[in-house]
This record gives sequence, structure tokens and C-alpha cells, in this order.
Amino acid sequence: MIILTDRQIREKIKRLAIEILEHNFGESEIILAGLNNNGLGFARLLVEELLPLLSQDMSVTLTRICLNPANPLAYLPFIEIPAEQLEDKTVIIVDDVANTGRTIFYAVQPLLHVLPKKVEVAVLVDRKHKQFPVKADYVGLSLATTLLENIQVNILNTENFSVELK
Repeated sequence: MIILTDRQIREKIKRLAIEILEHNFGESEIILAGLNNNGLGFARLLVEELLPLLSQDMSVTLTRICLNPANPLAYLPFIEIPAEQLEDKTVIIVDDVANTGRTIFYAVQPLLHVLPKKVEVAVLVDRKHKQFPVKADYVGLSLATTLLENIQVNILNTENFSVELK
């Protein structure tokens, strides 16, 4: 069952981009750190919406945080830009779906070696099954589901985005 169509996803991304700018007014740089592939794809779409809205003295940087969501202890999570570039910057961890909060919880680990100005979280879909102390600051859709239901987000390599409940 499709719960978000392509048009709805694009509208949510536009709204989230505006919210991000409103909450980070006056910042010189915002760093969007997408989690793995889908998070990076969602972050890339946010960057596309943010770029035309940025003021002259503001920039946005896109990077990826790599970790194993099934077993976050299998290898140390890492961020693809040098840690010193995060110093005193606003970092927004971006993922497609927040389920239990575990993946986002472990995604913070590479940021613990520097002192960012602030760390926020943006997700397209936020489920209500949190087992870790993680709260999304920017949410496209908040959804109450059963633990047996699965959310599938299609935003990579497609012109027709969708979010499905399976």
C-alpha cells in the first residue's frame, strides 16, 4: 500500500528544506550527513531544494555516514568528510526512515570526536517504535505502525518516488 506518492514526497522535501533554513537562520554552513544509501539519497534531494533558497553567506555540504544498520558494532561508523570540517558547524543526520532509533543513535558516533555547534536529525518517515533516545527534529511523515509492518522508501535512481507500507 502506497502511503506517500511522488508528489507528496516532493512537497514534504520542500517543506523540510524550508524548516531547516528557518531553524538554522544565520548559520554559515549546514552539513547534511546522509545515512548509507537511502539516507544519502534523501539528503541529496534536500540539498537540491536548499540550494536555491540559501542566502549569499550560507552554504550546504553533503556527506555520508556509513554504518551497518543490522549490526552497528560490526565496524566503526565513519563519516566521509574530515572530522575537523564538522567543528562548530550544524550537522543534520538524514535518514529515510526512523524505526527504533538504533541506526541514528550509532550514526552519532563519528561526531563524538569533534565539537559540532549542534546536531539535528531529519527523516522522511518517523515510526513510533523508539527503543533508543533519538528524536527527529525534521519529519516528513509521522506514522504509527505495527512492529510487523515494514516501510519501504523508493527514492534512489527513480523519477517516481514512493513510500510503501508492507
